[in-house]
Amino acid sequence: MGKLFGTDGVRGVANEYPMTAEMAMRIGMATAHLFKRKGHQPRIIIGKDTRVSGYMIEHALVSGICALGVDAYLVGPMPTPGVAFLTNSMRADAGIVISASHNPFQDNGIKIFSSDGYKLPDEKENEIEEIVLSRTMDQLHPSPHTLGKAYNIEGARGRYIVFVKNTFPKEYTLEGTKIVLDASNGATYRVAPKPFFEMGAEVHTIFADPSGENINAECGSQHPEVLAEEVLRQGAHAGFAFDGDGDRCIAVDEKGTVLTGDQLMAICAKVMKEEGSLANNLVVETVMSNIGFGLALKKLGIDKVTAPVGDRYVLEMMKEKGAALGGEDSGHLIFLNHHTTGDGIITAIQVLKAMKAEGKPLSELARVMTVFPQKLINIDVASKPDIATVPEITRAIEEVEEKLGEAGRVLVRYSGTQNMCRVMVEGPTDNETEHYCRQIADVVKGAIG
Repeated sequence: MGKLFGTDGVRGVANEYPMTAEMAMRIGMATAHLFKRKGHQPRIIIGKDTRVSGYMIEHALVSGICALGVDAYLVGPMPTPGVAFLTNSMRADAGIVISASHNPFQDNGIKIFSSDGYKLPDEKENEIEEIVLSRTMDQLHPSPHTLGKAYNIEGARGRYIVFVKNTFPKEYTLEGTKIVLDASNGATYRVAPKPFFEMGAEVHTIFADPSGENINAECGSQHPEVLAEEVLRQGAHAGFAFDGDGDRCIAVDEKGTVLTGDQLMAICAKVMKEEGSLANNLVVETVMSNIGFGLALKKLGIDKVTAPVGDRYVLEMMKEKGAALGGEDSGHLIFLNHHTTGDGIITAIQVLKAMKAEGKPLSELARVMTVFPQKLINIDVASKPDIATVPEITRAIEEVEEKLGEAGRVLVRYSGTQNMCRVMVEGPTDNETEHYCRQIADVVKGAIG
């Protein structure tokens, strides 16, 4: 058996290793064993997105957890940040999310949160992995008198809705504001409209009818084109698209223009600096952030530090440097003064707050940053050798970097959750950027595809 945990928990095709019912049960057992303490009846909260395979994995996890004498509390379809909030709010020992985020429906995953609402650190994941793969649990079964129980939590959605709603300042209202939400047929389909409606907005929701197989299918943060059309059709002030598990948000302004995560972060950073809530005058970006983001922050007099790709690495650097805002261009933003993890609904609320605070439409706020043309090509790969050890790829990268000079950049990296190599190029014009990106991608495909 291979390694279980990647950059964002365990992930794979449902009913294939490692996302089998058997493995989910063992992960449940190992997690329960890790969090058991004498003289305390531990409890683990379980939430999921809308994938049909979620039922199978949920029941397998519950079986494993209860078999080790720990109670399981089920909240049903719930955004990942909602599970993080509930885990901390209800003083649970851990929280588990069954989701493959923005991946297609046939994939699924398991992410684990600590009692404080933060994603489980690497050392704890390694402990779980060691327990699962060593099969040491086979001797850990408690007696029938000490088995755990499973409960359904009533009112979990309501608690989370109140939590996100409280991140919007009381002095503002959304009355007279029309928005469109794209729930990606995922975990936000029930909870997302409520807080905006309760804050006074006129809310139109699309892709909120999950079938178990239509999550992220030509919708959500990965495909905001339909949202853009609907914003224009409705004459809305803004639109927000979430991903399957609700921790990402991509926005559309009133003119139908799609805004990236970097643009949203720049908008929020400006307002936070002005109101005095931008801790240490600092923002954490990733290596994938657009060149224009750094230039915008420099113009605003805001400092930045760069983390590797992955929200856990952004969060680690935010905590280390004392930053309140950080995120990824993909729309995964973390407002550490509000939550312990990325939250798409909170991101949308903070963007609306910026619109109210500045008294300007979203299209005008977006002018704070000029987006450099960027092209990203994903190549399926058979293996993941160190890029630096593949001469033809390194030569192709060096050639393009020499031609771009200071007018662009190249980033070639592997996906942490899929067998893909991502080639990203930024440059001065769309044509040059696409040409250079395809040039490198062709080499990558020929070398390791």
